[in-house]
Amino acid sequence: MRIFFLLILSIIFFGCQKDQTIEVDLSNKIIIPKHYVVSKISESILIDGKDEEKIWENASYSEDFIDIEGIKIPKQKTNVKLLWDENYLYVFAKLYENHIWGDITKRDAVIYYNNDFEIFINPNNHVFSYGEIEINALGTIWDLYLNRPYRLKGKADNSWNIAKLKSAVNINGTINDPNNIDNYWTVEMAIPLNKISKLKRPLDYDYPKSGDVWRINFSRVNWDYELNNGKYSRKKINNKYLPEYNWVWSQQGTINMHLPENWGYLVFSENNYKYTIPKEEITKQMLYALFREVSFGNLKYLKNSKTDTFINFKIKEFDNRENSCNFLKTKNGFILSVTDGNIKFSINESGKINM
Repeated sequence: MRIFFLLILSIIFFGCQKDQTIEVDLSNKIIIPKHYVVSKISESILIDGKDEEKIWENASYSEDFIDIEGIKIPKQKTNVKLLWDENYLYVFAKLYENHIWGDITKRDAVIYYNNDFEIFINPNNHVFSYGEIEINALGTIWDLYLNRPYRLKGKADNSWNIAKLKSAVNINGTINDPNNIDNYWTVEMAIPLNKISKLKRPLDYDYPKSGDVWRINFSRVNWDYELNNGKYSRKKINNKYLPEYNWVWSQQGTINMHLPENWGYLVFSENNYKYTIPKEEITKQMLYALFREVSFGNLKYLKNSKTDTFINFKIKEFDNRENSCNFLKTKNGFILSVTDGNIKFSINESGKINM
């Protein structure tokens, strides 16, 4: 009886100190972003919504946009292409559309209440401090700054206007005219690199050079429409707007553009710079996927663990990689760590990776 009593005490006092192992399936959670190698140019570009300069012919169009979740195929085609020079990042987008319409004309209004084209751009190697630009078929701009994603208690600053931003729209069809079928509309934009470079945190950066990698994604919001007295508007059923379509260049895995870790890689190039996604970027994507599971997903119960709880994760999708993943509950939150050979990353409840 005494031995049994001592065994019970041992379990009570020491059982929680033993390492636990949890098997986690991230097979549908890890997003490997696309990448675009953008070529540097010396010729000038007129921002008129057209790609008539010969230099644009040398820029490769992206793959067709896909559904934001990466599952469904969009019903209308969208592509982008990019160039850069000493001053600007140039973006040209072609959006096929049977009915081109828009009614928002005030800058910094909520542009995605119209069909629109959106750019999300981040010069950092973490998810903090990034910009967003939206434009509709009328050429109305909404540019805003976020200190961090909304899900991490980020706040949008609508007063952030990009000085010297240039943009133009061209319509192949007739805007706001329901009497015919349109073809497409195009967006051309020159984004001042020095303004975006100032989003780098910590601020120790002036200007991109060949080989630098930023994070970027492009989104197209598209609505079902209805006509009232010949005027377009978002379609309602039972007095409720139908949900929008979200079509993107690099899939997000969920209906949320504010997951900067899943945006594509923008690679600045001179002299045909070649780029392959480094092994450490894939390791980071695994860590971000695990972070989302602990913060918002099926593992969020771990946040209620006792301080100093330590858990090893066995990641199904990455069993063939020599990695070690673990969770540590701290007094203020938690720390997730991953080691893959000589590569080591950690992330805490703030969502910011430490290297």
